Amino acid sequence: MMGRVFSNMSMSLDGFIEDADGSVEQLFEWYTAGPVVTETANADVDFKQSAEDAEHMTNVMAGIGALVTGRALFDLTNGWGGSHPIGVPVVVVTHNVPTAEEWPHPDAPFTFVTDGIEAAIAKAKEIAGDRDVVIASTTIAQQALDAGLLDVITVDLVPYLLGSGKPYFANLTTKPVRLENPTIRRGNRATHLTYEVLY
Repeated sequence: MMGRVFSNMSMSLDGFIEDADGSVEQLFEWYTAGPVVTETANADVDFKQSAEDAEHMTNVMAGIGALVTGRALFDLTNGWGGSHPIGVPVVVVTHNVPTAEEWPHPDAPFTFVTDGIEAAIAKAKEIAGDRDVVIASTTIAQQALDAGLLDVITVDLVPYLLGSGKPYFANLTTKPVRLENPTIRRGNRATHLTYEVLY
């Protein structure tokens, strides 16, 4: 059985996944708002969360087999130094594969796909096998939704009003998009919402 394709973002109550300056500081507060330390696959990153959030994160990460992201986030994070915190292979959707000078991690589990969202999702599903594929990019999530490839939308809803910034979804080709009623999990400084996409 193949896993599902889902998107995940921390989002303010008014719908933004970063503020007008490109910062995500308030939105990621729940990653550091508790006493429980969760180590990640990247030695430079760990989480300090409530027990509820730590359990939620551990359960979600256990089901992920591959991550899809765009070139902008890849460049912003410097490719997480070759090791994404959730410890799974990463598929990067890009127009240009980075050069050896730009990406000095030839053995890292990163695949660069230049022929569009369908090819990227297909590659990620091949890598993930029966586990889930998670999309960590608003642009890629929107493209996957427009292409009918997104099964689940997850939102870590944080108690901030940012007023402006980058929305989770904008300028959808097909609209409105109907979603199933959410499953809801309460955390500390975040409420975790999961919506099945109804095509």
